[in-house]
Amino acid sequence: MADKEEKKGFPIMMVAAILVICCALAGGISYFVVTKFTTTEKVVAREPGTMVKIGDAKDGLILNIGGLSSGRFLKIGVTLEIKTDTKAQESAGKTQSPDEIKIQDAVVCVLRSQKLEDFEPAKQEHIKELIKNEVNKALGKDVVMDVYITNFVLQ
Repeated sequence: MADKEEKKGFPIMMVAAILVICCALAGGISYFVVTKFTTTEKVVAREPGTMVKIGDAKDGLILNIGGLSSGRFLKIGVTLEIKTDTKAQESAGKTQSPDEIKIQDAVVCVLRSQKLEDFEPAKQEHIKELIKNEVNKALGKDVVMDVYITNFVLQ
């Protein structure tokens, strides 16, 4: 009779041991897969720059585009995010600093040189990139971090 009890207990212990081994093996494999095959991209946070609004504070820029004979006007609000410079001082009063004048001139030149087809919504990123490159070229250094178009009316 003791032999029958041992035979019943043995398979239960064997099943329990196999389950424990399987769980440990599954956990090990899962850990290996997660650590070896997943990539973690480190997000690099950057310091926010100084926001510079181009043109009139209320209206932004109003330009005729597409040549003198087109009769088309563009009202656009452009804001540039510029790397902050601790040595640079904000311009006091109503006069613009030379850098602000260079920035505004570069933006106006880029916008006026575009054709009407270039102002389609799908090409907005291209215009932003052109503005960024031209302003950086006008200032002689890489200071523009990003370009934001805050309003856009083409008439």
